[in-house]
Amino acid sequence: MNTLTDRTRAFLGIGWKFPLQVTAGGSIALSSYEQRVQESIYLILSTAKGERVMLPDFGCGIHDLVFAPNNPQTLSAVVQEVRQALVTYERRIDVLEVATETTSRSSITVNMTTLSRRHALASSATRRNGPTSTTTNPASRWSSSWPG
Repeated sequence: MNTLTDRTRAFLGIGWKFPLQVTAGGSIALSSYEQRVQESIYLILSTAKGERVMLPDFGCGIHDLVFAPNNPQTLSAVVQEVRQALVTYERRIDVLEVATETTSRSSITVNMTTLSRRHALASSATRRNGPTSTTTNPASRWSSSWPG
């Protein structure tokens, strides 16, 4: 870390890239800062509760709602599950907003806005079954949809 920006973003962390990758030189690929937080959010939301044997409470309960009816109660439950999972397992961010919308009879879109606890997180991403674009902003915005 040789710049002031890197020092202020250091709390976001550096670690193994997710999903796990190997570099051309044969070492484990690393992700850092905003990308690390993005990958962590993806990991939390894509892991079903009970999926990890040693951490049975880790993950997000949205997977239990896949076959639930597409109605206001389900949308409310999705918002609650996403917010609770992120607040519990990603302490580097503040969850500013989680909103849902019905995009068709069988599809729900979840939009999230988060901000780094030190207001240094500068990433924005739109996710539709995987990351598709990244830009730089003070808040991180996510969009995800799946059949509901």
